Amino acid sequence: MSTPRNPVTAAVRDINGKADDNTSGSRSTIIVGGGHAGLAISRCLSERSIDHLILERGEVGNAWRRDRWDSLRLLTPNWQCRLPGYAYNGDDPDGFMTMVEVSRFIDDYARFIDAPVQTGTSVTAVHRRGQGYQVVTDRGEWFCHTLVIATGAFSQPLIPAISKTLSPSINQLTPKDYRNPAQLANGGVLVVGGSATGLQLADEIQRSGRPVTLSVGEHVRLPRIYRGRDIQWWMDATGILDEGYDEIDDINRARRVPSPQLVGTPERNSLDLNVLTAQGVKLVGRLMAINDMRTLFSGALNNHCALADLKMNRLLNHIDSWIGNTGLDTTLPPAQRYPATRVDGSPCLTLDLEQSGIRSIIWATGFRPDYSWLKLPVFDHKGKLRHDGGVVDAPGIYVTGLPFMRRRKSSFIHGAEDDARDLSGHLGNYLDCLSKESAIKSRFLTIPTHQGLLFG
Repeated sequence: MSTPRNPVTAAVRDINGKADDNTSGSRSTIIVGGGHAGLAISRCLSERSIDHLILERGEVGNAWRRDRWDSLRLLTPNWQCRLPGYAYNGDDPDGFMTMVEVSRFIDDYARFIDAPVQTGTSVTAVHRRGQGYQVVTDRGEWFCHTLVIATGAFSQPLIPAISKTLSPSINQLTPKDYRNPAQLANGGVLVVGGSATGLQLADEIQRSGRPVTLSVGEHVRLPRIYRGRDIQWWMDATGILDEGYDEIDDINRARRVPSPQLVGTPERNSLDLNVLTAQGVKLVGRLMAINDMRTLFSGALNNHCALADLKMNRLLNHIDSWIGNTGLDTTLPPAQRYPATRVDGSPCLTLDLEQSGIRSIIWATGFRPDYSWLKLPVFDHKGKLRHDGGVVDAPGIYVTGLPFMRRRKSSFIHGAEDDARDLSGHLGNYLDCLSKESAIKSRFLTIPTHQGLLFG
């Protein structure tokens, strides 16, 4: 590997005479976050000989180690686990990694690429300074000309404000708090959220013997296996996962689409609402209000389920059409369709938690990124980071690892590579331009004025 370059910092040293003594060091690029997305862009920067440092608040792949429940597995099969220059090479390509295995995979990758990671370092603030940025941490300060935000989209659980009106006698948890059913109080559990997380927790808790009520709003229903292949194989083969953010009419809505109702358990073809109701899980609509022990649910459960069924069948029709066009019909099982989601004609609209025996609520209502440390004017009126496919609305700042950031696959492990190559190319061009500007400024400042070259 060639020696990392730092052309901009070198030019600044030439202009100023010395490096800034108020920092712990300087790098062309600082990457905040040592998960798979941060490591992917680190590899791509190294390939371009751009010197950089990764700052990680915990360990490499910290979220996979600390913020997941015990039984969780990846929703993508092992064969899809790949990062720049590296891929799964085990003997179970169609299996699904446990969290321990994911952590090991990311650890191994960090060693494979010899990633420049400083662990146990929390970034507390980033400020604009001159042509670059001051990165303040609990272990000193750094200066960089480009910054990559790789902290992911799942830093903080997104808990509805109505949770504050709930009786204190009800135990409230988020998926970051939950580890297994044994930690729950005896009695029923209300799981709020009908995406992948909500369904998996409802399934596990119901099978533990605790009665579960599942609050369901908008959701995405998919089969795990279709016509003999994993649904991710079809999404990959048909090009759906490569669909670009600039090809979508409403990218903001696309980025808010819930994660599909899947489970990374190879012995199960699917985990959907029909499976849960057959196990005894009670379905209710979206949770709208809470008053101490009384809850109010939307009456749109039937509509949400019908819409999810419709969209699933549209996707399966698309896959069938692609299969027909490629001539694979003769080698695959025939097309199939799944029973419509079964919902009571008049689902429950109100519930008294005490009378129903519910003692715990799990808020599987999504997550949000934490950018409280980013002290820059890069947020819109809703507090969301302004970016165009990962290029943030500030010179030399990038973000990676967000849902549908540049492609539909952006938030998956295997989706990090293409995004990282795109962004590292943009970042490298930015540094080159900055270096040329600095070199011109340096020559301008060193021309003797008494020779009349500048002022006649």
